[in-house]
Amino acid sequence: MMQVRNEAGRYLEAALADLSGFVDEIVIVDDASEDATPDICRSFPKVIRLVQLRQPLFGQEGRLRQLLWQTAVQTQPDWLLSIDADEFFERKAKSHIRALIDQDRYDWVAFRMFDFWGSLAYYREDELWQLHKRHTMMLVRYLPLYSYVYPDWNHHVPRLPLTCTALPGFQSGLRVKHYGWAGDEAERRIKHDRYLAIDPDGKWGSLAHYASILDPNPALVRWQEDEEAGES
Repeated sequence: MMQVRNEAGRYLEAALADLSGFVDEIVIVDDASEDATPDICRSFPKVIRLVQLRQPLFGQEGRLRQLLWQTAVQTQPDWLLSIDADEFFERKAKSHIRALIDQDRYDWVAFRMFDFWGSLAYYREDELWQLHKRHTMMLVRYLPLYSYVYPDWNHHVPRLPLTCTALPGFQSGLRVKHYGWAGDEAERRIKHDRYLAIDPDGKWGSLAHYASILDPNPALVRWQEDEEAGES
């Protein structure tokens, strides 16, 4: 399941092509895109459901996440992978996905997420950018009788319902590449300004973290696609 807005010309087409190689179906909520994003989504046969909003839910991320969840569970899934249009699993992860969902011990799986910066060759690692040193819950078994609840936040809403954390889960060493910060300085400034517009007082996140987006000399580490990242 994926939420999108104005993704044409970025990573959406590559992301959907990549996902189509190892997922069964794709459900998308389009947040009132003004470009060719919906057409790109419809061009992929595995996109079985596309909801197009007429008015964007800008600054109401909790509502958007809840809508995406509700749309996805209407397809009666076994498992749900929540992924964004600028995120890509490392190559070796795809051969492990089936084993992760075929087991009956865990109900969710979290992965290590790396924030690429300025290019597709380096990720950022400093005091404020350490997402890859913890785990992001992305994959969950759908239990029809379980209560799934998202927090009513406007920003930085978890991609899966908070109540998933009460279920038994597994922290995988497999990695996900996040390309959302890999663009140029102008793109990062737009995101910085958008974050501050939504969260000027740092209620939903860290003002220091927002400010660090504009750091002219961030600490970067070269990505190695085939380095050992732990087995699933």
